[in-house]
Amino acid sequence: MDFIKAFWGEIGHAARNLLPIILVVAFFQGVVMQQVPEGLGGMVLGLLVVILGVALFLQGLEMGIFPIGKNLSNEFARRGSLSLLLVFGFCLGFSTVIAEPALIAVANQAQTISSGRIDAFTLRIIVATSVGAVIALGIMRIVFGHPIHWYMISGYLLVMIITFFAPAEIVGLAYDSGGVTTNIVTVPLIAALGIGLAASIKGRSALTDGFGLVALAVTVPMISVQLYGILVYNLGEQDLAVLAVSAAEVPEQRHFFVDMLIDLLTMFRDVLPIILVVLFFQYVALRKPIAHLPRVTAGFVLVIVGLYAFVVGLKLGLFPIGRSMAEQLITLNQAGYIYVFAFLIGFATTMAEPALIAIGAKAEEAARGRLKGTVIRLLVALGVAVGITIGVHRIITGDSIHFYIMAGYILVILLTWLAPSYIVALAFDLGGVTTSEVTVPLVTALGIGLATNIEGRNVLIDGFGLIAFASIFPIVTVMLYAISIERIARLRGQQP
Repeated sequence: MDFIKAFWGEIGHAARNLLPIILVVAFFQGVVMQQVPEGLGGMVLGLLVVILGVALFLQGLEMGIFPIGKNLSNEFARRGSLSLLLVFGFCLGFSTVIAEPALIAVANQAQTISSGRIDAFTLRIIVATSVGAVIALGIMRIVFGHPIHWYMISGYLLVMIITFFAPAEIVGLAYDSGGVTTNIVTVPLIAALGIGLAASIKGRSALTDGFGLVALAVTVPMISVQLYGILVYNLGEQDLAVLAVSAAEVPEQRHFFVDMLIDLLTMFRDVLPIILVVLFFQYVALRKPIAHLPRVTAGFVLVIVGLYAFVVGLKLGLFPIGRSMAEQLITLNQAGYIYVFAFLIGFATTMAEPALIAIGAKAEEAARGRLKGTVIRLLVALGVAVGITIGVHRIITGDSIHFYIMAGYILVILLTWLAPSYIVALAFDLGGVTTSEVTVPLVTALGIGLATNIEGRNVLIDGFGLIAFASIFPIVTVMLYAISIERIARLRGQQP
């Protein structure tokens, strides 16, 4: 009975996450376009399958993965073994990212659009390894009490330097790959590890030191994916032609039941690293049995089935919606509607993002009255909306992503020096939790749809990058808010 109640709660939760997208799309279809999109029945079915998949996935996380992950983090923090913490951090980062639905979606699209030049599984391995390594680095930062400023500024400078040498085909994808590493699976586990570790070490602040792991997990994949692109495009022997295909295109159909079985086995392969990490550290490192093993096992099964349903729903619903909206907005020949749609989609989806809600609540608790969770969500949603709108403008004008991204990073670096120290780590983390399991596929499909339908655009060069913009500008809005509040407080303090 409790399971059914919890499952219906997750269904409602997933439906509420989709509702803002449905309202924005319905408004534009009914008021602006005044037409019913083709394949509406399939899109609606796809959205329902996405809701079911996300609900099963979340329920599985709550039953199986999250309790074990939090227990392991607390155990290692209490034992105080740095080497064990570093190994656990690497394995945790790798295993959660390799199973990340948004990364799977982006990697598959990149492989399709590049005609196989970019291998989806290789890309995921590179990103997951990068995240694992940087989580270990972030644990060392917390243990030794290093300020996050130097880590983030060094990382962004390195990203900008490598961008000059990376081929244009990989830059947008690299930035997007960083933006999708921190999502529904990764954020709660990584955030819990960082905050718990900071709270267990004398002299550390949960707000100043506990946050920051998510931000580091965003930065390093941008570097490693660009290095992968340099290797593939400069040393590879394949044809450089890029197919302007739809992000929603599905490979040649197999028999229904064979297709379903293969996809289910693929989902099991994606979740297997998490299972292996949990089993190894639980039985070998801690030498303790898993509590409530049947419940945990059922949770892992639900995660696999939920991932499968989620991917099927993406193909049926969200990818076609993003592509269809892009095509219809282009035919209106009025760029203003595209900008308004991009802004509203960015704001509405971010306000409902569960990872952001969770981080906002943790930040409010750690800040002890200096920050409000609702204010944080509004600031981040505004930043995402502005970022996606700027990214759409880049696609429409055909400008190079290099200059936009570098200008954004230079602004972030400048604000890092000016912002109060308590907000820096949190602001960077908030830039990494803005893209949800629903938002990423829709925004990516929108970008690829625009690049496909605007003459003179290259899908691989121009179609990716929107997620990167959605990750940069929330950092800007949060830091600007903190700087403004501090300046106002100082002015009031100087008044007689």
